[in-house]
Amino acid sequence: MEKETRREIMEKTRALMEAPTCSSEAKAAAQRWLDAAGTEAEKEETQRYIKELEGDIMPVDMLISFAKSEKGAAYFGAEKAAEVAAHGEEIRAAGAQYCDCPACAIVAEILDKKEDLLK
Repeated sequence: MEKETRREIMEKTRALMEAPTCSSEAKAAAQRWLDAAGTEAEKEETQRYIKELEGDIMPVDMLISFAKSEKGAAYFGAEKAAEVAAHGEEIRAAGAQYCDCPACAIVAEILDKKEDLLK
């Protein structure tokens, strides 16, 4: 991986860890990846990190379905769930594939560099 690409992904990884919507699993995978940088474990941790990120990024259709569900209303509160569903429909209409919360937006940026990460 090129030095500049590594630096960029490391910065995005740190930002992901600070994002309020980042899952604890993604934070842990991000920290393991950062800790493994430059070691023999880096390749294996990179693969684990990518797998975690791919599992955590939320497709916009899933976001909408969740927000419209009883579980979504219980999680967000009824009013906020309706707002989230409407927002999801709005971004889907604009062509978004994924949720645009802080964590998902950063994950999408990192996954755009997936091939570079795997080099």
